[in-house]
Amino acid sequence: MSRGGERCAIVGSGLAALAGYAALRRGGLRPEEIVVFGTHDDPTEVWRMRAASIRQRRMRSESDGHLAAAAFPGLAVREAVRRGTPAPLIASIANRYHPSVAAFLAHANALRARSGWERSFRSRRIDRIVPVDGGFELGGGTFAHVLVATGHPALAKPAAFANAVHAYEPHEYASSVAVVGAGMAAATEWLNALAAGSEVVSIRRREPLRRPLNVPRPFFSKRGLAAFHAAPPERRAATLRELSTPSYPAGSAWDAPIDAAMADGRFRVVRASSDAAQTSRGCEQVICATGFEQGWERDPLLADLVERAGVATHDGWIVLAPDSTVPDLTDKTRTLAIAGVAGQWAFPAADTIAGAKYAAHGFLRRACRTR
Repeated sequence: MSRGGERCAIVGSGLAALAGYAALRRGGLRPEEIVVFGTHDDPTEVWRMRAASIRQRRMRSESDGHLAAAAFPGLAVREAVRRGTPAPLIASIANRYHPSVAAFLAHANALRARSGWERSFRSRRIDRIVPVDGGFELGGGTFAHVLVATGHPALAKPAAFANAVHAYEPHEYASSVAVVGAGMAAATEWLNALAAGSEVVSIRRREPLRRPLNVPRPFFSKRGLAAFHAAPPERRAATLRELSTPSYPAGSAWDAPIDAAMADGRFRVVRASSDAAQTSRGCEQVICATGFEQGWERDPLLADLVERAGVATHDGWIVLAPDSTVPDLTDKTRTLAIAGVAGQWAFPAADTIAGAKYAAHGFLRRACRTR
């Protein structure tokens, strides 16, 4: 059995892990009942480095894009109180409030400090989860409930640009820059490079959609999720493929600098094709804003779980119950749940803060049910 009364294990130590930990603590579990296995004692470290690399100043999420288990108060309420103005609340009502990265990180650090995270954290990489009667063996113990929150796999770079810098790696901007990709990170890099005085070539396979959130708003609602969960597997997979289309928000803050640069001949678009690499050679710098490697096969822990435990998959996704648990390995005595990008079968926007909290609350309900 686990040591010292430990009942729950969280595998991973990023933002999704902190959301899961916060939910368990609010549900009444003590730090001594939870173990967090990970490689970073600061759960914001990796995300903070990536946000700094693309000079991100505002979150794409809205007021409820915070890690605390309780929905209230949201970040707009906190900012309104701190600044002594209702402006953030008014913007939130109109779905126009986006907290600053600094405010989000301050909230995350405060949550970490008061939650007892350090008392539960163990610096250890978990390579295997072994199902046993009544739980799972990992990290030298047996735990009744396990939340896998290992985050994104490695950064993705097209083979043609293997030597390029990735947008999520620290970098500056040369006088001429080719940006590969068309999503939120790419759009941010277009503006960054233009603001630095660079000429920019946008290399893209397809046109990005313009939407405020990662996925359409209905997928964050109970009704929208119910329809998604009720769809047959083929339709759910098709929906997830459709939602992978790159996107970034609409608005003059994005369009005006690009329109002005196009008029000045400092911004142009090139379709990714066999000659895209040749086009990029005319630029001093290539930046890959191409996100992360995709699929459970790219995560060694999940790949081992699928292979050894026979976890069901469909067209590249791990099949999950609506509460983000793995049906094949979850019953009345034990729980295996997945948070983060690998949990899209349960929540299409699983790689968002809202997705992390969705999986966290489902995991909490299971853990408390058998307590």
